[in-house]
Amino acid sequence: MLVSHLRRLGDARVRRRVRDAAAAELLGQPRSLTAVVALTTAMVGIGVAYYLDTLLSVPVVLWPLYADSAVATTLCLISLVTIAPTVVAGAPLTSVPATRGRAYLYTVSFVWLVQFGVWPLVSLNLAFDAYVSAPDAWVYYWGVLGTHLLFVGIALLFPTFGRTTPGALVVALCLGVANVVVDYGLGYHPPLVYEPGAILAGVTLGIAVFAVWLASRSFRRLDAPST
Repeated sequence: MLVSHLRRLGDARVRRRVRDAAAAELLGQPRSLTAVVALTTAMVGIGVAYYLDTLLSVPVVLWPLYADSAVATTLCLISLVTIAPTVVAGAPLTSVPATRGRAYLYTVSFVWLVQFGVWPLVSLNLAFDAYVSAPDAWVYYWGVLGTHLLFVGIALLFPTFGRTTPGALVVALCLGVANVVVDYGLGYHPPLVYEPGAILAGVTLGIAVFAVWLASRSFRRLDAPST
């Protein structure tokens, strides 16, 4: 039975139905949406606190690309706020207004959440022994991995209510490349217990490209008819 269900997930239509059902449960009701907004707000606060000590050493213009996790959760929070009127009105998530501005917001939010939700799986495990042997490993290893995977989980619900455009995908890709340049070219990378090199830079770029590809595959185009 389990194998049969897993095989059904190979069908894109089945995956969309599962995603839409999960989105309706977690984001489609005022009470559950409020809970997700509260959780996201807490993650914004944690992200800001993580970067606060080093922020003044970075040029202000580069802050959005440096404090990447905090920016990702902030974009997520803004996105969730934009769907609140639809949810409060009792309308389905699929009826969230589709505009070009929203398409850019949801696309960049999705890509940023996926990119920096996956990134710690690589960055922390490149120094696995150092992180898991630290006295505060439950926060700086397990806690970081757990919360960042939540980024990905929330992002995967966005295509239920969001659309994208070629321009939004290009902007998301350019931001991902710019982040790699700022982090590893200019040296303004997030605080780590080691000095990152070409491996982490290359993998981060690969994750950015993957996140944009996933957005392209997951979102309907803005000019596509509603189904």
